[in-house]
Amino acid sequence: MSLSRLSVELIPRSAEALAADVATVKAAFPAADTLNIPDLMRFPLRSWDAAALVRPQFGNVIPHIRAIDIAPDAPLPGADQPGLEEILVVHGDPPADLSHRTYPNSTESIIRRYRREAPHLKVYAAFDPYRRAPWKELEDVARKKEAGAIGFFTQPVFDLKLFDLCREWMQGECVFWGLSPVIGPKSRSYWETTNHIVFPRDFSPTLDANIQFAQTVLKELAQEKGKAYLMPVRIKLEQYLPALLDAVA
Repeated sequence: MSLSRLSVELIPRSAEALAADVATVKAAFPAADTLNIPDLMRFPLRSWDAAALVRPQFGNVIPHIRAIDIAPDAPLPGADQPGLEEILVVHGDPPADLSHRTYPNSTESIIRRYRREAPHLKVYAAFDPYRRAPWKELEDVARKKEAGAIGFFTQPVFDLKLFDLCREWMQGECVFWGLSPVIGPKSRSYWETTNHIVFPRDFSPTLDANIQFAQTVLKELAQEKGKAYLMPVRIKLEQYLPALLDAVA
């Protein structure tokens, strides 16, 4: 058995850096069949433009679209982009640059716009078990599905017990389960402070421990032909990805 989809999340720092990362993924981690690209305000390259750049080298690319950035009368990012088939709509964090204008859109309102104006696109939404009480998050899941989302990308998971519980909650849904290495105390503090992650007591922020955890999750997902995405932030791709090949073979 193997995963039905396996994505790697790449940061669009620049066109040149992105091209280099795509080449590394293709060489070091041929099991990946998809790339997903976040839209980060600190970089000038927008996610949908990055998707257009890398699609000739990597067919399946899913750009993230920030709902709060889309003006009511503005065209939807990627709606008319040749070859684009999938997007992920996230709400988006408020920008650090206060001159950057945002809009009071909900994720659901932008998903509905895509369903009306770009029905050819498959739209995913976010699922975050750490953000709020589970019942509230699952209510959000239901609203996003009603708006037209066909599936979900999770906040990365770091705990096997929570992973099993979330799989129960999301049973029957199309879910890309997130995995991200947390290496060192600064990385751990970032996840705890910014994303409100509660790590298990025996969590070890070492490369070996993170690889072992990812291998365990990927092997479980492979048994049910599930989906996953890998987010190797603050670590070289070639230090993390090749070690997971056996788990997805």
